[in-house]
Amino acid sequence: MKKKVQLVLGSGGARGIAHIGVIDRLIEDGYEIVEVYGCSMGSVIGGMYCAGFLPQYRDWLVKQTKSDIYRLFDITLSMQGLVKGERIFSVLEQITGKQQIETLPIPFMAVATDMLSRKEVHFSSGDLYKALRASTGIPGVFRPVAENNNLFVDGGVLNPLPVNLVKRRDDAIIVAVDLNGPPLTKAPAAIVPETNVPAEIEKESWEIVSKLRRYLSMTPKEQAKVDKEPLPPSFTMFEILDASYDATLDRLVEVMLQFYPADIVVKIPRSAAAVFEFYRAAELIDLGKSQYDTALKELAPQ
Repeated sequence: MKKKVQLVLGSGGARGIAHIGVIDRLIEDGYEIVEVYGCSMGSVIGGMYCAGFLPQYRDWLVKQTKSDIYRLFDITLSMQGLVKGERIFSVLEQITGKQQIETLPIPFMAVATDMLSRKEVHFSSGDLYKALRASTGIPGVFRPVAENNNLFVDGGVLNPLPVNLVKRRDDAIIVAVDLNGPPLTKAPAAIVPETNVPAEIEKESWEIVSKLRRYLSMTPKEQAKVDKEPLPPSFTMFEILDASYDATLDRLVEVMLQFYPADIVVKIPRSAAAVFEFYRAAELIDLGKSQYDTALKELAPQ
């Protein structure tokens, strides 16, 4: 009899491709995934898996170059977001055809945020692609999905790792994959810099953001000791907003796991990839596998 898993896949942009590696390892270890809860990119990977088309989606991902990914961004002049998102999700629908969540072979739930009511919305029925599009709308980047007096944005705004939604089964373990794990001590060597950005500048920008993230994780007393030091002049507004949003996600995940602990928590380092680095799919899938192995080692008796 196979061991069973209730799987929770968190939000984190392109890092979500690492979810595929975790799923691979679970299957290799003889587990049966009996249901999936996903948020943002976690909902995309989870939805494709539950629909039975993850291998095809993986094959498509690993072939994408940086130029291929950027061509999928249908830029809009909307004040609500820079990217429509329709072109990206049309690719998913081309792979699987029309899908209804309630008829998927494996039970699935996608989490989105309704900005009008400021509440979570849980999609466990209806059109799969509408649910995925609603769950992945990064505020300010993707145009929100307006439907039935709702304005949907990324589920990670309120619940980046929805372990609280799992109704624990006696015959299964809960596995959660957090895409906002502790940053690596240095930028991964495999990161490919933009062609118009010198490697030295990209490295410096990464170090600046890392310093800010460390600052935001300090206690007020610790922050007071460094407040007299001015921020580096190259700090941009986007870097400050991005690091602040990351700090909020960290706290939300920390609190969620404290009150709703999972049996296994796989942590994918936030520094592993930027939000839109989908062209690094093969590397990120391998990272998911290695981080799963690391999580198991940490649980093993010493």
